[in-house]
Amino acid sequence: MSWIPFKIGQPKKQIVPKTVERDFEREYGKLQQLEEQTKRLQKDMKKSTDADLAMSKSAVKISLDLLSNPLCEQDQDFLNMVTALDTAMKRMDAFNQEKVNQIQKTVIEPLKKFGSVFPSLNMAVKRREQALQDYRRLQAKVEKYEEKEKTGPVLAKLHQAREELRPVRDDFEAKNKQLLDEMPRFYSSRLDYFQPSFESLIRAQVVYYSEMHKIFGDLTQQLAQPGRPDEQWERENEARLSELRALSIVADD
Repeated sequence: MSWIPFKIGQPKKQIVPKTVERDFEREYGKLQQLEEQTKRLQKDMKKSTDADLAMSKSAVKISLDLLSNPLCEQDQDFLNMVTALDTAMKRMDAFNQEKVNQIQKTVIEPLKKFGSVFPSLNMAVKRREQALQDYRRLQAKVEKYEEKEKTGPVLAKLHQAREELRPVRDDFEAKNKQLLDEMPRFYSSRLDYFQPSFESLIRAQVVYYSEMHKIFGDLTQQLAQPGRPDEQWERENEARLSELRALSIVADD
C-alpha cells in the first residue's frame, strides 16, 4: 500500500516517522494479501464441493439409467451387475453428501466468517488515513503562522491553530497505535483459527476415501467371476468389439 501525498497543505515537519509508516504499510499489506487469499480459498472450496456433489449425483443418474435399460429385462446377470453398481453409487453419494456437509460446516463457513472481518479493518485504515490528512493539514496551518511576523493577530491565530491541532494529532496517534498493535496480532491469529478447519478437512477426506475403498471393494467382489483373469476378460471384450465393428451399420463408408 502506498499513500498519495496531498500537494496542498503539506507540512514541512515530518509528522509520522518513515519507519512507522513503513511498518504500517508492511503490516497492512500482509493483511490485504491475507484477505485476497481467504476469498480465493473460500471460492475454490465451494467449487470443489459443488464438483464433488455433481460427480456423485451424475454417477447415481448413470446407474439409474442403466437400470431402465432394456438389457436389464433380458439378462438377469446384467441386471444383478447394474443393481450392485446402483447400490454402490447411492452409498457413495450418501457419504459424499456427508463429507460436503462437514466441509461446509467446518471449513467454508469459518472462512466466510474470517473474511467478514476485513471490511471493518479496511474501514479502520481509512479512518486512520483521514485522521492523518487532517493532522497534516492543521500542522501545515500551524507552520504557516509560525513563519509569519509575530504580531498580535498572528499570535492569536497561531494559538487557535495549535488548539485545533492538538485533538486531531491525538486522534491520529491513537488510531495509528491501535492499528499497529492489532494488525500483527490479527495476522498471527490466522494459524490458530484455521488449523482446526484444515484438520477437519483432512479427516473428512480420509473418512470418505476409506469408505469409498470399502464400497468399491465390495462391488469388485460382487462382480468378480472366479477363474476368469483380467487378461481373458479383455480378450473377450475385444472380440465382442470386433464383431460390432464388422456390422454394416457401423462400417466406414
